[in-house]
Amino acid sequence: MKKNLFTVIVGAALVVIFALLLFVFQVRQSETVVVSTFLKPTDTLTNAGAYFKWPWPIQKVTRFDQRTQIFEDKFSQNLTADSITLLTSVYVGWKISDAGDFLRSFRGSVPAAQSQLEGMLRTAKSGRIGKHLLADFVNADPNELKFDEIEDEIKQSVQSQLSTNSYGISLEFLGFKRIGLPESVSQTVFDRMKGERLVLISRTENLGRAEAQIIQSAADRQAAETIANANATAIRIRAQGEAEAGGALHVFQQNPELAIFLWRIDALKQSLNQKATLIFDERTPPFDLFQNLPTNSVSQ
Repeated sequence: MKKNLFTVIVGAALVVIFALLLFVFQVRQSETVVVSTFLKPTDTLTNAGAYFKWPWPIQKVTRFDQRTQIFEDKFSQNLTADSITLLTSVYVGWKISDAGDFLRSFRGSVPAAQSQLEGMLRTAKSGRIGKHLLADFVNADPNELKFDEIEDEIKQSVQSQLSTNSYGISLEFLGFKRIGLPESVSQTVFDRMKGERLVLISRTENLGRAEAQIIQSAADRQAAETIANANATAIRIRAQGEAEAGGALHVFQQNPELAIFLWRIDALKQSLNQKATLIFDERTPPFDLFQNLPTNSVSQ
């Protein structure tokens, strides 16, 4: 009796497990699941958890990785706008944006999708590189490089094709992995770059000389103006002095004794400008002014 009960329990557990396998499936955190009813996609699930389904052949579950896929294209040749052969390789990050469209377009095959994406990338890369000069890729001046701009152009071109064809793919990032020149054109390109550098150096030197000439001319003009202003000021001061001296001379000519007296006073001021003990002959000008002074005034 116990053996029969155990057999029944085990059989019931197996039936439950089998039923769960047939009617229930799980969506993981990193997955996108497409449920197809009679081979036609009817539902897309992105949230993790357990879900109900009808057993095959009524419904079928197809799982896709939601994470970003990364690949690098082949190192290939492309011509620049100035007809220089350039070797380039880019890396791409892409992911499934619409699992239903992806299933219809590639039957869920990631290698098939990557092959299609690589063909689009090759076409877009050739078209965009052909619109740029070699100097946009190889340049002694880092400010002249246009990697970000060209990468964005290639990415937008490929993404436009993916959206137009409803492939269910989106590009997450794109960038140049390698850039090179064939040996047959390397020396020509280097010589060309050297010539461009020499032209730039010559242009810079000419600009420097022209600017130096402008600065020198401005300095000479300012110096000339300063000297002219100083001379004009000196002439004006000299004229004022001569005018004042002329007025004083007229007064002195009318009263010579006043002129002599003022000269003597000025001479005394110069002699007594500093503290000193003077020994002089009061008969010698201008010290003769001290003659005939009251005794008490001299003592003071």
